[in-house]
Amino acid sequence: MDDKRTEACGRCSMTSVVSMTTDGDRDEEGGGRNPFDGPRIEVSDSELRKVNAPVVWLGRVKRRLDDAATRLTYGR
Repeated sequence: MDDKRTEACGRCSMTSVVSMTTDGDRDEEGGGRNPFDGPRIEVSDSELRKVNAPVVWLGRVKRRLDDAATRLTYGR
């Protein structure tokens, strides 16, 4: 029997997230670490739209293919 089982419910992920936000540095009020402190990557709206354009295009193509396959399969 394999003892390396993982939980499918996502509890492990939630535990990791909660640990990250409550452990380590504390702010002045005694709360968890502020995720917006320190260096971070920021992308402008126009850059984000430019980078996501192929994803949007592929999503529209996929939707049309799905619609065509559904019409072909069910005769609608």
